[in-house]
This record gives sequence, structure tokens and C-alpha cells, in this order.
Amino acid sequence: MDKLSTTVGAYLQAQVRAGAQALQLFDSWAGALSPGDYARFVMPHTRRVLEAARSTGVPVIHFTTGTAGMLSCVARAGGDVIGVDWRVHLDEAWVHVGHDRAIQGNLDPAALLAPWPELRRQAADILRRAGGRPGHIFNLGHGILPQTPVENVQRLVDFVHGAEP
Repeated sequence: MDKLSTTVGAYLQAQVRAGAQALQLFDSWAGALSPGDYARFVMPHTRRVLEAARSTGVPVIHFTTGTAGMLSCVARAGGDVIGVDWRVHLDEAWVHVGHDRAIQGNLDPAALLAPWPELRRQAADILRRAGGRPGHIFNLGHGILPQTPVENVQRLVDFVHGAEP
């Protein structure tokens, strides 16, 4: 893990030298662990990667999935922005992460398969829970599904940007 964290940290630094203006460490397996195992076996290495990334001076996003029960531990690992998935309400996540940090998330990617009224309802709920606070980056709580209609994504973007009532 020491070798891996050193290598990933150096890779992220190289991304900035190549022109990246922000970095994201995406750990989609963190939620497979108990909070204790994450803190003991993963967090020290994640922290090391995130510190290397932050040394570049660009914003760093720390994104995990399935970690609703250990968001405070994930936040302690580091990152300017903490990404959250759909398994926790945005306002509740902010309590665990701290209001001094930005949050990215947290629409369920499957919602993009729903009819527009349901997709709109879910997006509006996330925006309501963000409460107009600065530091919310509206995003999916994981990757887009292959069968997602592009039109639904476009309509969601317009809605979030305020172009659609």
C-alpha cells in the first residue's frame, strides 16, 4: 500500500503538471469495509495520496461510495470536496463532513432512467437539501449507466442550471 499510495500521489501530481485544474480520487470500494477497517487499513494510505494531490494547489475531490455510515472518517482522510453517493441525504452528509467543506453529489444514477416528473422531484430534493449553501457540486452518486437516455441527462443539466422550471 505504501508503494501504491506513493505511485498514485505522483500520478495525480503529474496530472496537474499536464494541465489538470482539479483532481479526484475515486474509491468505489471503500464502502465494502467496516468503518474500523477503513480507518485502520485504508485511511492512512488515502490520506497520503490526498496530501500529495493537495500539494499541487488545485482543488481535490475525495469520492467514495457506500460510505454513508463513515463519512466523518472519509472526511478526515482529506480532500477539499467530499463526494457522496445517493445512500445518504445531502444535508445529513454535510453534518458528518462539516459545513466548511464542499460536497459533490448525490443523485442516484438510476434516477436518470425514471420519467421526467420523478427525476425532477429527486433533483429538486437534492437542491432543497443543499439549501443554497455555497460549495455544493450537483453530481451523480456514481457513474452514469450505459442505458441512460442522453436527453434525460441534458434535461437534468438544464434543470439544475435553472433553465427549466
